Amino acid sequence: MKLMATLIMVLSLIGRLVNDVVSFLIFSALDLLDVLLCFVYKLADYALEAEWRPCYCSNSPKDMITSSGKILVSEKGGSKVLFLCSSKLQLEDISDTLYLRPSLVSEISRSTVRDLRRFKKECGTTFSINSTIIEMLQEKIGGRQANLKTCWSDCDCKTCSGWSCPGVSRDSLFLRAEGAASPVEDVLFIHGFISSSELWTETVFPNFSEEAKSKYRFIAIDLLGFGRSPKPGDSLYTLREHVDMIERSVLDPYKVGPFHIVAHSLGSIVAIALAVKYPGAVKSLTLLAPPYFPVPKGEQGTQYVLRRVAPRRVWPVMAFGASVACWYEHISRTICLLICKNHRLWEFIFKLVTRNRMRTFLMDGFFCHTHNAAWHTLHNIICGSAGKLDGYLDIVRDQLSCEVTVFHGGADVLIPVECSHAVKSRIPRANVKVVQKEDHITIIVGRQKAFARELEEIWNKTQTLKSKNS
Repeated sequence: MKLMATLIMVLSLIGRLVNDVVSFLIFSALDLLDVLLCFVYKLADYALEAEWRPCYCSNSPKDMITSSGKILVSEKGGSKVLFLCSSKLQLEDISDTLYLRPSLVSEISRSTVRDLRRFKKECGTTFSINSTIIEMLQEKIGGRQANLKTCWSDCDCKTCSGWSCPGVSRDSLFLRAEGAASPVEDVLFIHGFISSSELWTETVFPNFSEEAKSKYRFIAIDLLGFGRSPKPGDSLYTLREHVDMIERSVLDPYKVGPFHIVAHSLGSIVAIALAVKYPGAVKSLTLLAPPYFPVPKGEQGTQYVLRRVAPRRVWPVMAFGASVACWYEHISRTICLLICKNHRLWEFIFKLVTRNRMRTFLMDGFFCHTHNAAWHTLHNIICGSAGKLDGYLDIVRDQLSCEVTVFHGGADVLIPVECSHAVKSRIPRANVKVVQKEDHITIIVGRQKAFARELEEIWNKTQTLKSKNS
């Protein structure tokens, strides 16, 4: 027995060593490839659009104030940009992981460690911001029109660019609403990264009971930059922008009163921020696989979360995919170019192979986004929220009386189940339900009937508590 345990331990160590070595070689090669692709895209952008498109390859931050004086510089440190828009001071939160992503080789060198420490020390007294962010904000300053021009590497089909057509609102999210015409309460559904409202409308919506459909109005949105929603080229897709768009597109025009929120993965962060903004209106908060990584004391939050979400390892496969998406700006743009721009071809091939007997909404959600939207949302929401989530969760705990329920797949290798337990440690009243043998997607897909019943139980519970209190 002891011999077997020793053998397993040795094999495990060998496996980790092989994974480390192979990962180092592959990601070092990807570092070089991304540098090469940066040069290729600069030439292509200039040839096809007669202008350079800004990128985040330069990791030499600069202290900048524009000649117009409309971009201000903070001296408290942190990844924030103060700027004037429509004569109103606003705060945009920008994750430094956009422009501070050292190569694997340089990261393990002593000189880079010293540079990072010096950079961190400098940030304590002087604010530093990458010039690319300044370039991207130029179009937004002074209330100028959003950049509606479609990039040559993005898809220009009606599904992907219909939001930019004349007569279509460019300041409103695409949504699908079903259920009661005069609802007692509303339910807002928020999808996760590179997904769409179809995650909900194709799964749980058809499985709600007639009683629930007569009582609630179900509203599923496409987040800014995804699905059929606007994908402005000048947006930095910050948490503030996502929340503001939901407010303008759903809460105000639909006169949403008391409402419940159901959110998956990255959408959970948006949901928490929305609940904090409307503490008196939210009746229940249901989060699925929330990417909450408590930051240890002394660690830089954004960089810590980046390395937890994307550890630059080839195994497991989900970790490899997340690492490529998070660390390599130009490789991820190439993936969008090959897959998203040509999604009609891929859809045709898929229908041909399946003889048109199968339609997957997951593919639709994956295709309908731009690289600009995916890249900025990933960094500014997942990594950029590292310094905010603790405070938001404390507000939910102390100032909101809503039901908090967290679902997580026991086999989720993308977002570890520890994230949901961390939410409960912050909000003791939260009810955490770990669904064994389910992963990041099958926590919903494949068990939609059961999940629909679970949601109805949560909403009915809030109704019962409301009746008792009144």
